[in-house]
Amino acid sequence: MGARKREMANAIKEQMKKTAIAKLNDHPTSPRKMRLVADIIRGKEVGAALNILKFTRTVSAMPLEKLLRSAMANWQAKNEGSDIAESNVIVKEIRVDVSRTLKRISPAPQGRAHRIRKRSNHVTIILDKK
Repeated sequence: MGARKREMANAIKEQMKKTAIAKLNDHPTSPRKMRLVADIIRGKEVGAALNILKFTRTVSAMPLEKLLRSAMANWQAKNEGSDIAESNVIVKEIRVDVSRTLKRISPAPQGRAHRIRKRSNHVTIILDKK
């Protein structure tokens, strides 16, 4: 490994020591519905994001709230000496990716069949200081 590559790898490792990551895999909601809620909290402070998710009346808000609480716990485990409210921790990145799709068949008129696609998604939240 070259010197520049090693320095870059060490810089990335130091950055990852300060950030907190939480993942939710194979949640049975369509990615489009989950992205609508994820776009609301992207870039917000953690306390404000929790309040938004608590009062959002969609099915996707509850698992995102639980995931955000998990990411907050991960951040506090990495930064034991500091308080999360005073540190201005924000939702730096939130990604909603497509997961597997279950394919089912529904009967249709005149002996045909229509395909039903039950979609699911992966969600990743990354917290960092402002």
